[in-house]
Amino acid sequence: MPVGEITNAIEYFAVRAIPILFAITVHEAAHGWMAGRFGDRTAEMLGRVTLNPIKHIDPVGTIIVPILMLITTPFIFGWAKPVPINSRNLRNPKRDMVAVAFAGPGANLCMALIWALVFHLTFDASPVLNRGFSFFPEMARIGLFINLLLMIFNLLPILPLDGGRVLRGLVPESLGRQLDALERYGFIIVLGLLFLGLLSPVIRFAMRLTAFFGVPFP
Repeated sequence: MPVGEITNAIEYFAVRAIPILFAITVHEAAHGWMAGRFGDRTAEMLGRVTLNPIKHIDPVGTIIVPILMLITTPFIFGWAKPVPINSRNLRNPKRDMVAVAFAGPGANLCMALIWALVFHLTFDASPVLNRGFSFFPEMARIGLFINLLLMIFNLLPILPLDGGRVLRGLVPESLGRQLDALERYGFIIVLGLLFLGLLSPVIRFAMRLTAFFGVPFP
């Protein structure tokens, strides 16, 4: 393979892999950090409140699924190992878990704003600088979309997603116990929605929000 093609392949992978690694790493670290503020230092003691992506890598969700999606679709998506939270250590478990659950999507929103700023700072400059500089606005475009997608997806009210944990903390305990009983099927439900194409509205909404920030996608 010519050197130019190898370089293009590496750049194509990097502009997608780097933003998703940051997105899932900061998302999970935010959960652990917020739990620590409310009294549960489990994640901190296990070294999970860190921006080191190696600590958060899930072989399937962080490596296999993103690579398969990168090969077969125009999108890339994945997840990290969930940060361990011991709700019994929280000062007010039901209430505090709402804040802990919100922390991950909140971190994605903050990163989305940063990527949007990076895009607008570098997009206008890239044509007058060398070709390599165009790497940054493209990465920022992907980073903005990925973080918005993760934020919206994780706020779906399905356990064990963050939105499901928020819902669990807001409903009466009798209903909450029913939601707990459904959690074992949550991952199957999410995969079913994904393979049936029923999560397409989530992707379209993320694309509209990306455009809202003045960043074209795709």
